[in-house]
Amino acid sequence: MSFGCGVLISAVAYDLLEDGYQEGGIWPIVAGAIGGSAAYALADWAVSREGAGSRKRSGGQQVNASEGGGLAIAVGSLLDGIPESVVLGLGLLSGKGISIAMLAAIFLSNFPEGLSSALGMRAAGRSATYIFGLWTAITVLSGLAASLGAAFLGGAAPQVVATVSAVAAGALLTMVVNTMVPEAVEGEQKLAGVLVVVGLLAAFALSNLGES
Repeated sequence: MSFGCGVLISAVAYDLLEDGYQEGGIWPIVAGAIGGSAAYALADWAVSREGAGSRKRSGGQQVNASEGGGLAIAVGSLLDGIPESVVLGLGLLSGKGISIAMLAAIFLSNFPEGLSSALGMRAAGRSATYIFGLWTAITVLSGLAASLGAAFLGGAAPQVVATVSAVAAGALLTMVVNTMVPEAVEGEQKLAGVLVVVGLLAAFALSNLGES
């Protein structure tokens, strides 16, 4: 999880914000990132009130199945995946394909996220059918979000694409801090920071390697 945090932070900084700045300038980046962060924080607060605040935790922090909160966890998990889906959809618009670094960042962050969340759901008493069904639905809906993003933004002005990229970047960075960092630090307090740095450097190197 710590390594995935570092990879995702690097991808946000260099594959979204920096590229968006080159295309649309500073103001679309500032406005989009603040807007995306605020929107995610508000939505995260809303689903957390309904029992999804610990949806990425692997211990016993999640709401028990008998206490409800299943729908909130599903909505919260989908909320985490929407910015990443938008990013993948935007990558198809450039004509250069999806960034290898961005794809690696999303995979390396989602893999431990999914494991942690699934363990937490099992600890809360949810069935394997529920867990697999939830992640299957989220995968399908995230793919649909990526397709819609590519379809509706085709031919858009560079400033518009830069703003949408920044919105996704702001939401992703807020998601990392709100949902991934607490689990990463709790699981490995001493090495969490080091692993974040290693993940950031790995993604940075991969991004530059892909451009060379």
